[in-house]
Amino acid sequence: MAQLTSRQAEELHKSLIAYLSSQNVTQASAVLRSELGIGEDAFDSEKSKKYEGLLEKKWTSVVRLQKKILDLETKNAALQSDVENATPSALSRRHQDPANWLPKAPPRYVLESHQKPVTCVAFHPVFSSLASGSEDYTIKIWDWELGELERTIKGHTKAVLDIDFGGPPGGTLLASCSSDLSIKLWDPSEEYKNIRTLPGHDHIVSSIRFVPSGAAGAPSSGNLLVSASKDNSLKIWDVTTGYCLKTITGHTDWPRAVCPSVDGRYLLSTGSDKSARLWDISSREPEQKLVLFGHENFNLCCAIAPSPSYPHLSKLANLDKSPSASSTAEFFATGSRDKQIRLWDARGNCIKVLAGHDNWVRGLVFHPGGKYLISVADDRTMRCWDLSQEGKCVQVMMGVYEGFVSCVRWAPDVVKEDSNGAEKKGPGTETTKIRCVVATGSVDGVEGRVRIFAS
Repeated sequence: MAQLTSRQAEELHKSLIAYLSSQNVTQASAVLRSELGIGEDAFDSEKSKKYEGLLEKKWTSVVRLQKKILDLETKNAALQSDVENATPSALSRRHQDPANWLPKAPPRYVLESHQKPVTCVAFHPVFSSLASGSEDYTIKIWDWELGELERTIKGHTKAVLDIDFGGPPGGTLLASCSSDLSIKLWDPSEEYKNIRTLPGHDHIVSSIRFVPSGAAGAPSSGNLLVSASKDNSLKIWDVTTGYCLKTITGHTDWPRAVCPSVDGRYLLSTGSDKSARLWDISSREPEQKLVLFGHENFNLCCAIAPSPSYPHLSKLANLDKSPSASSTAEFFATGSRDKQIRLWDARGNCIKVLAGHDNWVRGLVFHPGGKYLISVADDRTMRCWDLSQEGKCVQVMMGVYEGFVSCVRWAPDVVKEDSNGAEKKGPGTETTKIRCVVATGSVDGVEGRVRIFAS
């Protein structure tokens, strides 16, 4: 039974006395006063008038609210039924396996506000926030579920080239990098206040990613950020202190993109030297594990394949057995100005060349379900490649974009929790659910737009 506070109890007692008095039930009122110890001096007839009718009002209000709740529940059930039966394909979509979902035209939203091309997009790991960076020097925060602009962040003095959400658990940050040679950290919990600027690169900073927790030697969980610059280096930063912990050299020309493995042990980088390089950063000194050559022009993007894709990619690599799902750097994808996408294995072999784009390949993302690879390019298309069919192009989205498509990101999975609110863990436990949402950035005329594709 719900417990009233002392003040609530006093209000109730006075309301009861006032109600009994107004109904001329004087004897019952006197008995209640006596048992509650509320005398005439403390609660006289004048004060009692202020409480007359209060009990009836609260009673009728509760009845009205109960009726309103019932009406709303009935209306909600009817609307849900209408939505589910709106089209013949609605029910099939509702039960569609997220592992087979692909973005389709038209987009749910086309977000317009940037004055120049959009260069990068990033999803908040928990909330329905999406950040976009642009050559107009700004970062914009959108609500991708509602398609609304929430705020514009200013601070960089040249084009914003990449952004990423991440950081320590419970302390998500937004990182951005720019042609102004700087990296900036913004705190979403403080209205995206710029809490730190990381200087150190000697040229354009083109790519940044938070390194997932798990890397041995990390100063603390989730604190690492990696950046790639036209000064031919990668740098690893501690976002809590702002210190550069390591500088990685090896590229002979601009490393344009960098991607960490899900356990934070490896980094994949690629760039203008036409190579892709895999680095093991778990030890004190980063070790170069692989160098992949094959593209005929500058490489612009890269991605590390998720473990659900291993069975499909293993067949392309002619492996008798698929690698363990616990291994986090077995297959990779790179995209280049040579208009091609190349798939690689951990032995350094190019296992497949995906040809079809008519211009520079700008962005790559593996489907979380493992079956597909999504690519975007300057040919104004998004393409979906089916890895279970030897990389066959099964979908080309044309006519949606007016100009170059510069970037693509898949929304992070929803983390499932147990009844106590803790994340589910342990062998055989499904801990995440695929979120069927994809965002792209593009050039549309002189402006830039963000498009949201969702189930």
